[in-house]
Amino acid sequence: MSHQTGIQASGSVKDIFVGARNGQYRLLKIVIDNEQLVVGSSRRPVGSWEKDYDCFVLPLLEDKQPCYILYRLDSQNAQGYEWIFIAWSPDHSPVRQKMLYAATRATLKKEFGGGHIKDEVFGTVQDDVSLSGYKKYLISQSSPAPLTAAEEELRQIKINEQIDMKNETIILANTLDTELKDLPKRVPKDAARYHFFLYKHTHEGDYLESIIFIYSMPGYTCSIRERMLYSSCKSPLLEIVETQLWMQIIRKIEIDNGDELTADFLYEEVHPKQHAYKQSFAKPKGPAGKRGIRRLIRGPAETETPSD
Repeated sequence: MSHQTGIQASGSVKDIFVGARNGQYRLLKIVIDNEQLVVGSSRRPVGSWEKDYDCFVLPLLEDKQPCYILYRLDSQNAQGYEWIFIAWSPDHSPVRQKMLYAATRATLKKEFGGGHIKDEVFGTVQDDVSLSGYKKYLISQSSPAPLTAAEEELRQIKINEQIDMKNETIILANTLDTELKDLPKRVPKDAARYHFFLYKHTHEGDYLESIIFIYSMPGYTCSIRERMLYSSCKSPLLEIVETQLWMQIIRKIEIDNGDELTADFLYEEVHPKQHAYKQSFAKPKGPAGKRGIRRLIRGPAETETPSD
């Protein structure tokens, strides 16, 4: 989702976070209740982090309710103990709950302290976030070159998706590494496409990595059936990406031609200019001094009747 929810941690939760960062807790389960982040459950260390993991984490996962799990490792970095951030979003939970938790994730990380979070794990089934699932995640992370969090999210969808017209399914067309200058070349001129692009740029002195969704439809070179399919499949695809994969899409753009995707165009789409206040036009005053005698024009009904 492109916007956060405004949900914040309560004062008591912030106090618990301080103790957690100092090593008092092994696990914190965080839920959203009455539009606030609250601690649903907590556990103190018993054994090593590996021995505590499954018996602490798995019993707290509900089949139809998302939550966040903060799980402390035994390792430390310059800021203190390192933690695993687990985002639990089961398949059968309500869509509104999925979206709410997806949009509040960044707020929780900020409130807890992002420097303490070593790894982020997302799961829809228990195997995803079990100890074995976490170790598989570590193996997958160590194989390729290190990725940023946004790049890791983007890797699940890649750059270019198309609809298989024969089977009416969305398939992955290609996964090419694409710089901004090469982006227009990735947009076909004779077929529609969905694109997910990781836009790396600087705004007001801050380096940002933003995921942009681009829907390209090259006018009437496509058949009516193709245009209808792409139009109707766009919203379901975005819902899956945002609620199940928890990708935060900053901007959704529709274009006719890849040549529109210039550096200035993308920047203005992601960071639109604020319109300056326009002063209303003031009617000029008339000339100073007397303007002469006002003429009185009577209507037909107002004509005086001559007296006898």
